[in-house]
Amino acid sequence: MYKFGKTSLARLSTAHAILQILFKRLILRTDCSITQGKRGKEAQTLVFERGLSRVEWPNSKHNSTPSMAVDVVPWPEKWSSVPAFLNLKDIVLDEWAKMEKENLTQGFTLRWGGDWDGDGDREDQTFDDLPHWELI
Repeated sequence: MYKFGKTSLARLSTAHAILQILFKRLILRTDCSITQGKRGKEAQTLVFERGLSRVEWPNSKHNSTPSMAVDVVPWPEKWSSVPAFLNLKDIVLDEWAKMEKENLTQGFTLRWGGDWDGDGDREDQTFDDLPHWELI
């Protein structure tokens, strides 16, 4: 069984309770790391300027309190491994489906930065953000 380290737990603690539940369930199934929860103005400006985000402060789902988004990477961190992110995505969506059946999602839907429109086609995107998960 896997577990989050202190840093991942601290980052996750800044996120909405539903995201906390989802990813605390996920870590029991696969190893991953939370790389971002709430993002302040300086951090949001930096990721925007580096081209890692398409939105400026305060318009990111990471900028609210609690954060409505988290960034999650497979562990060990495999930033360039699309197959690792696709595998993680499948497990996240499976866990989300279980939460929906258990009425734990409070009417939210979950969106992944690897398929913004949720149509299953990753080729129709202009911006990939594979670690990004957000509540809508």
